[in-house]
Amino acid sequence: MPKPSASKATGKTRRFISGVVEGFYGRPWTMEQRTELFQREKKWGLNTYLYAPKDDYKHRMYWRDLYSPEEAEKLVALITAAKKNGVDFIYAISPGLDITFSNPKEVATLKRKLDQVSGFGCSSFSLLFDDIETEMCPADKQAFSSFAHAQVAVTNEVFTHLGQPDTFLFCPTDYCAAFCTPNVSQSAYLHTVGENLLPGIDVLWTGPKVVSHHITVESIVEVSSVLKRAPVIWDNIHANDYDPQRIFMGPYKDRPTDLIPKLRGVLTNPNCEYHPNFVAIHTLATWCRSEGGRVGGQRDVEMSGDDDEAGSDPCYSPKRALTLALTDWLQEFLSTDQPGGPRPLNPTHLKKESSDEEPMQTDVGDPVYVPSSGDNPLFTAEPLTLDDLQLLSELFYLPYEHGSTARTMLTELDWLKAHREAVGDAETEMTAEWRSRAKCFDVMCVAVFTMFNRLSNAPNRSILYDLYNYICDIKSGVTLARAYVKQLGGQSRPSAQVMTDDPEPWGFRGGLSGEFQRMLPCHGNRDLFRHPPMTSVYSIRPFCPEDKTEIQKIHMEMQRGEAKAPAAALPALISDGLAGGQLSPSPNCGLVLEDERGVCGYALGLTDATAAALNNQRTLPGDFPSLVTMQLHPRVTDPAPARRMIGSLLSLMKTSGSRGVLCELRQGDRRMFDFYSKLGSFTTLKMAGLPQDVVAMGTSL
Repeated sequence: MPKPSASKATGKTRRFISGVVEGFYGRPWTMEQRTELFQREKKWGLNTYLYAPKDDYKHRMYWRDLYSPEEAEKLVALITAAKKNGVDFIYAISPGLDITFSNPKEVATLKRKLDQVSGFGCSSFSLLFDDIETEMCPADKQAFSSFAHAQVAVTNEVFTHLGQPDTFLFCPTDYCAAFCTPNVSQSAYLHTVGENLLPGIDVLWTGPKVVSHHITVESIVEVSSVLKRAPVIWDNIHANDYDPQRIFMGPYKDRPTDLIPKLRGVLTNPNCEYHPNFVAIHTLATWCRSEGGRVGGQRDVEMSGDDDEAGSDPCYSPKRALTLALTDWLQEFLSTDQPGGPRPLNPTHLKKESSDEEPMQTDVGDPVYVPSSGDNPLFTAEPLTLDDLQLLSELFYLPYEHGSTARTMLTELDWLKAHREAVGDAETEMTAEWRSRAKCFDVMCVAVFTMFNRLSNAPNRSILYDLYNYICDIKSGVTLARAYVKQLGGQSRPSAQVMTDDPEPWGFRGGLSGEFQRMLPCHGNRDLFRHPPMTSVYSIRPFCPEDKTEIQKIHMEMQRGEAKAPAAALPALISDGLAGGQLSPSPNCGLVLEDERGVCGYALGLTDATAAALNNQRTLPGDFPSLVTMQLHPRVTDPAPARRMIGSLLSLMKTSGSRGVLCELRQGDRRMFDFYSKLGSFTTLKMAGLPQDVVAMGTSL
């Protein structure tokens, strides 16, 4: 396990924080599940549980309310159970929704609430200010110079009031790099926290993003320098509260064990469903143990070796950690947790009891049915295997990647669909390959069905019920894909589920949310599996007069998209004349973007736009005499070809003698405004005569 560290504030040795945070949005875990969690943590070498369920209303929404005697009794039992298993129970409270930081009564109320929990036997605490509005009320604006100063002042006061506990965590509002303005090293908020938060208080951090794909040593060194302390990672890599259709059962990964000496601790905030978190928590524990061999101790588990990823961690293999976790989890699946599981094949161990009352109709003592030679054989539930759980994990892997089997299935389906013309009357080499790959795809589909059936008959029903919606969903999707491939191969009649205009509800996904997503032009571009090449093939060529009609169509369509009123009500732009065909671009200053369907974008320029500006009652800034306009059809969702096109146009205009260009944008055109803003070279300009709802941006050449 990681070596303990010494506190700079007290000189005391503090152990590396490792464990679980119950910090998701959704139904909180039960007291029984939490008690079982403590036992698992003890068994696996983890030491911490952070109590922070967002939907416990006295934790967040009604944080001022004290616990009732009944609630207090449950918390006392929970804290006692944690101590019994050597787990540090950290009680978190989240007052940021509506606290007035400058009101002494509010701070006194917060202290009273934490004093009550302290009376339950809790000695570790956390103040959370995540996911809240950053605008201070008028009273706080008068009392504090910034939101960070307000949070730090209250946190320090509460920490001191509680006697400066050995474990006290603070969750900032800017809890990941993506929230920092302009970045981590220059964040005024984080610098205020680092400089003013008492040194005995630790800071929670999720990494580069809320759900971080990778967390690097360099990023932790950077934030530690600003915070003036090593952070505790609140890791959302297995969290699924943001999408009810996803669950994650892949291993803890993409966090090198070199991080461990740089951190104060790691807490995983896993899936909302309790039982499927076995893998997330088990593999985190393996990750924590694996570091021991590199800091002078003996590793508990040999993890180095031939993991299937380039640049793999010499001390930790996600693949092997996953196998260890699934092997242990299989034993839990095979244990009967409650009445109602699959019945024994020979239930003769039960006996009838004598009674004067009419006996209940049961099968106790009934003879075992033995089918005759011509009858259907008895159904026998096949036992769940480690391979089944491996497949389950690979189908529900991690937020940023599918497991290997899922990737293979997607790749094969994509290939079979793309080469469906190969299936014809004549037998060719390509036809043979198609049929061979279709057969392999079918075998993988059957493996999913087998896994589903074995899971459905597993004795431990509690685990099954947490998984059931997810495995039903994947079974349905695979069933449709299998039917489609069989149809392509001529092995069955066209499937009604695939082809009909009036399918059964299970023949399509999504409900209202799915329909919203499918109507958006960018739907699907964040799929983990992307058809290679990742985007359509685009070509950029010079503008010619014959392109005017297509350019006008795109221009008018985008205007209709901007307009919340008739197009005539939109403020006029100088560039409307270019896109509308009334003005021609300067020689060699026009480009057109094409895809397989035709013209899908344009970039046009005027090297001297003075006259055009005067016609629109504008005065151009002296350093920006030239004008550019660019627009893309909604079907273009990849920004890369747009960046290439505008870059090429600016180069052409510089060659033509321009020293600076500007563009005009209506405020309703958020798409292009965001595009120019993210280029980095265009900045907002002041321009005489500019209509109220028009923004000018420019760049020097």
